[in-house]
Amino acid sequence: MSFTTLLQGIAVVLALEGLAYAIAPSFMRRAFASLAETPEARLRIGGLIAAGGGIGLAWLLRLW
Repeated sequence: MSFTTLLQGIAVVLALEGLAYAIAPSFMRRAFASLAETPEARLRIGGLIAAGGGIGLAWLLRLW
C-alpha cells in the first residue's frame, strides 16, 4: 500500500463523516451522547472488531 492510497482512504472517511454531519446533525449528536455513556471495554472491543474488519477488507481488495 502506498502513502497516496492511505491518504485516499482517509479522505473517503472524512468525506463520509462530513456527509453524515451535514445530512443528520441531530442524529450524530445523539450518537455521540450515547457513545459517551458506553462502557470502555465495549468501546475497545468494537474498535478492535472495526480495525480487524478494515484490515481484512483492505487485504481482500489488494488481492482482487
